[in-house]
Amino acid sequence: MRKYITERIRDIVKLDDTPHKLALASAIGIFIAFSPWLGLHIVSCFFFAWICRVSKFVVMTVMFVNNPWTMVPIYAFNLWLGVRLTGSDITIPKIAWSEIGFRELFTVLKPLLLPFVVGSLAAGTVAGVLAYFFFHWAVTRYRKVEAV
Repeated sequence: MRKYITERIRDIVKLDDTPHKLALASAIGIFIAFSPWLGLHIVSCFFFAWICRVSKFVVMTVMFVNNPWTMVPIYAFNLWLGVRLTGSDITIPKIAWSEIGFRELFTVLKPLLLPFVVGSLAAGTVAGVLAYFFFHWAVTRYRKVEAV
């Protein structure tokens, strides 16, 4: 897994674009990965890449940090962070899954919505800023080493 991640980062830093644009695209991808817009990540990637005039490839590649294996831990952390930031005293409700429909599910989960959104946006912002600086450093360093 580490080798795969290293190869993807190497593929990104090799692209012919400025370090700022590559770092910005990476930051946008990370922010979208943490975003609360379930099901709209790919559309968000294209939209934000177009708005910021950065590589769609980089935004999409980095956004896939959120995948079926990492989705539950990421969103559980986002919810936990949101509960802490909003000061909510909610508990996870017990759900009778065999007897619940969409409307009832929404009613049961509604108290978790605000903390989830707040936590997702806060975690995404922090992760995006950190990703920007990391990728800017990585691209600059890689290009200096390659130039020698």
